[in-house]
Amino acid sequence: MSKAAELAALIGSQTALSNRNLIINGAMQVAQRGTSATVGPNGTGEGYTTLDRWDNQLNGSVVSTFSQSTEAPSGFAHSAKIEITTADTSLSAAEFWFFRTKLEGQNVQLLGKGTSGAKPLTLSFWVKSNKTGTYTAELKDNDNDRSASLAYTVNSSNTWEHKTLTYSADTTGAFDNDNAASLLIQFWLVSGSQYNSGTFSDGTFEAEVNANRVHSSQVNLGDTVGNEWYITGVQLEVGEQATPFEHRSFGDELLRCQRYFAKASGEDDNSRCLGHGSYKDSSTFRVIVRVPVVMRADPSVVEKSPGSQAYRGNHSGGNENNDGSTAATLDNTGQPVLTLNVGGFSGLSSTDNGLIKVEGSGNWLALDAEL
Repeated sequence: MSKAAELAALIGSQTALSNRNLIINGAMQVAQRGTSATVGPNGTGEGYTTLDRWDNQLNGSVVSTFSQSTEAPSGFAHSAKIEITTADTSLSAAEFWFFRTKLEGQNVQLLGKGTSGAKPLTLSFWVKSNKTGTYTAELKDNDNDRSASLAYTVNSSNTWEHKTLTYSADTTGAFDNDNAASLLIQFWLVSGSQYNSGTFSDGTFEAEVNANRVHSSQVNLGDTVGNEWYITGVQLEVGEQATPFEHRSFGDELLRCQRYFAKASGEDDNSRCLGHGSYKDSSTFRVIVRVPVVMRADPSVVEKSPGSQAYRGNHSGGNENNDGSTAATLDNTGQPVLTLNVGGFSGLSSTDNGLIKVEGSGNWLALDAEL
């Protein structure tokens, strides 16, 4: 399709030229937690471990390295990479593994799902693998236990290929208009017979039946050590026409990600400022932390490697490290300004106040409001 035809299709469908992509971090730019993690076996390493807004769900003996890669097609700088490190050539019926992202219900109301005006959806992405064959991409309605799946084919080994999949409109089951997970986009990499032995939904939403979710020819990415699968440029948009990927600046994408996960102190050197602290009791500082955006929900505290003497107080009574025995806890969750209790100090007085820092290379503290 020519650029003129693409523009005409957009105008004709009354689709906005910006904010078309419902996916956050589809270009795999942001990785606040780190750039590499081990995933598997049997659920080990599930959840958000590297790339923001993307996680793995799995059951079985396959193990992989999940990382942010600089291998990418023209026009992109990064991709998500999964490389098999422990293989399984004989899958049990219940084994599975998919790579996914989740969307809030209030952000997908424009789809009109569950109404007579429901709209189709188009998913597009770049993919590369040395394991050719059939794969499955599933849209899951988390509110109404409905799903629709389509197959795509990796035709050529180690070659970036652009895929476009269009899912039918669904007039059954409206998404909840809230901040919980309503629509899940799931890329299947491993599937036991429990998920691929039925009648494939083939792009039409239906009441979720496990056996219908995955194509019967789905490859087993985990059958050989060294198998690799890369993805980037993931875009989900309203309508039946895939448009060019909506590139957003790193800053814009980071802010979107920080609605769900935000570092309150970095890990670039051995001592990073957490915030200003004031005396709470003889062993505890109350620290003021400002979050960059209003988060999805009241966050929880996540600490990476909070070892011995993880926090340092540069305060009026002198400088000291805490003893590492007390983790930081939320004292007030009112946003955008939060307060944390950082304990493990000793001999503080009511006049003590000053900067509180996170000590140790690689340590950090973050606020987590993930779906």
